[in-house]
Amino acid sequence: MSGHSKWATIKHAKGAADAKRGRVFTKLIKEISIAARMGGGSLDGNPRLRTAILKARAANMPKDNIDRAVKKGTGELDGVSYEELVYEAYAPGGVAIFIEVLTDNKNRAAAEIRNILTRAGGQLATSGSVSRLFKRLGVITMDGEKYTEDAVMEVAIEGGAEDVSAAEGIIEVTTAPEDFENVLNALQAKEFESINAQISMVAEAEVTLDNDGTAKVLRLVDKLEECDDVQNVYSNIAIPEGFEPA
Repeated sequence: MSGHSKWATIKHAKGAADAKRGRVFTKLIKEISIAARMGGGSLDGNPRLRTAILKARAANMPKDNIDRAVKKGTGELDGVSYEELVYEAYAPGGVAIFIEVLTDNKNRAAAEIRNILTRAGGQLATSGSVSRLFKRLGVITMDGEKYTEDAVMEVAIEGGAEDVSAAEGIIEVTTAPEDFENVLNALQAKEFESINAQISMVAEAEVTLDNDGTAKVLRLVDKLEECDDVQNVYSNIAIPEGFEPA
């Protein structure tokens, strides 16, 4: 971890998410709809839908929006049918990028993602070459100035969390994917509000670049996230301490 800070990475991601909140809601609606289409609208029998709705609640999405998304997925309201795709890629500097897509037109999505990568000096990777560098984990982040690490840890560990850590004003809770729902429910039951909560692809080892290289990779990630068909973008870039975007 020498030379960089995962907390700088988390804080950068939080700032980016705040700036894109409108797009976040759009992506969450798609996620809820496809979960309802694939597994039905009952929360009891559809763990994927439960997780998607927990994520939406963590992002403060209104209940009416959630209900409409479920009904679009089950066919009670007119909606679009989405297909799930995954793309693996490398950014300049050898940074690995894992891209999750929900689209109603896979040809359009493929063309746009290739175009974004090419313009930024990146390239698609062979299947499995990037995914093996990541581990799927539940990640919940909270405001460390609002809550204490001890208070969060007491509830999170009791709920089944693997780890709780804090630095630079951020508290991060990590869970196994199968325990994510229980941990988030436990935290929400005690009225802890999260900055972000989702099952993520977390890099097992990170890549550190200089300021210019880091800025190029972050611009590429931003461009991918701006694509309407892209649901989530994960990378193993580590933001250096003191990094300032150009």
